[in-house]
Parts: sequence; C-alpha cells; structure tokens
Amino acid sequence: MAPSTTVPTVSDIEVPETLLKKRKQNEKAREERLAAATAARKASKAKRKVIFKRAESYVKEYLSKEKEEIRLKRAARTSGDFYVPAEAKVYFVVRIRGINEIAPKPRKILQLLRLLQINNGVFVKVTKATQQMLRLVEPYITYGEPNIKSVRELLYKRGYGKVNKQRIPLTNNAIIEESLGKYDILSIEDLVHEIATTGPNFKQASNFLWPFKLSNPNGGWRTRKFKHFVQGGDFGDREANINKLIRQMN
Repeated sequence: MAPSTTVPTVSDIEVPETLLKKRKQNEKAREERLAAATAARKASKAKRKVIFKRAESYVKEYLSKEKEEIRLKRAARTSGDFYVPAEAKVYFVVRIRGINEIAPKPRKILQLLRLLQINNGVFVKVTKATQQMLRLVEPYITYGEPNIKSVRELLYKRGYGKVNKQRIPLTNNAIIEESLGKYDILSIEDLVHEIATTGPNFKQASNFLWPFKLSNPNGGWRTRKFKHFVQGGDFGDREANINKLIRQMN
C-alpha cells in the first residue's frame, strides 16, 4: 500500500475563475487577430489586382495618345499642312530666385503657388488665371510642360505627401489611398495619371503633394540666369525644355 501524501495532484487543483476568463479572452483575441489578418490579406490581393489593371490601362492610354499624335503629324505633312500640337494642360513651375528684393505682389503670388524656397517645384493647372499669375512672377521662376516620364520620375524619386500637415515620403500606396481614396486615387500610378492628364481631382492631388525640393541642376544654371530663357537665360516659359531641366535637378 502506497503511503498517503498531503500534496494535491494537478487534477485536484482548481484553476481560479479569473485565470480561466483571461485564457478565454486571449484565445478569442487571437482568433479575431487571425481572422482580421486573413481578411486584410484577401483585400490587399484584390486591391493589387485593381491597381495593376489600372496601371496597364494607363500605359495603353499613353501609347495610343502618342501614336495618334504621330499619325496626325504624318497626315499634316503628307497634305502639306502644319500640325499644331494641343496647348499645355499642366505646367511644372520651379522657383529659381531667392527671397531678396521681391515686391509684395510677386511675393504673395509665390506664396499662393507654394514656392517658398529656391529650387522648389509644383504642378500647376493651366488656366487663364494661373497664366496671368505666372506672367507676374516670371523673373523668379521657370516653367514648362512636363511629359509623363518627368511626372513619374518626380513622384517616384522626390514625392512627399501632406498627411496631417506633415511631410511624409510616398513609400507605399496605403499613404496615398488614406488621403485620396475618396477621390478614387489608390496608387502612385493613379496619382501620376491624375497629374499628367489634369483629371477631375487634379486640385486635390496637387495639394496632397508637398512642393518638390529639387537640387541645383547638373552643370549649373546658364551664365545669364536672370535673363529670359529665349535670350540665353533661365527664367520664363521653356515649354518642352522643362523636361531636360527636371532630369538635371531631380
């Protein structure tokens, strides 16, 4: 006969009710977390498909637009006419002068354009009002019509968004979706398309983007920086030549 002992076995010990409740809560929370993670993965996968399809459609749109322009140029040449390309819809504006000796009116316009520092750049929709504003501050800025490649390079390399009044780098699409999801802008390609084509939500997209902080151009400015571009200087409208400047400054 085995000697009797006063030490209780595991089955004899009753687990406190609070501990049982805690275990149940932990188990429930774990299941909820797993379910939420699975749902998030599924949603992310579906969203990636949508973003990918949109990006494909944008590429097709850009290519068809390019081909159409080539076709129109050829048709004009064969018929002995001149092809006049469509007017610019969006400008990329870069501030090239500092803060010294600026009259109050141009200073205010530069503030409205959000060009507060030298080498700052912003996208501006071309309207009669913006053209008049640009004409008034022409000695302090240079601008032109950016192409798709320039818009994409700027956003991918130097793109920062305004989130809760803070300058946040555009490292993933979630940042863009959080701020611009209500305007159906879910990814960086949507943002590129909205800016390049001056879509219906251009204003919101442009305001979301923090002004670009560019470097001085490789090889420096021209010798006569404060003369108009057509006179061998740098300020004023440089049309498609802005793309070369963007490459140098980006």
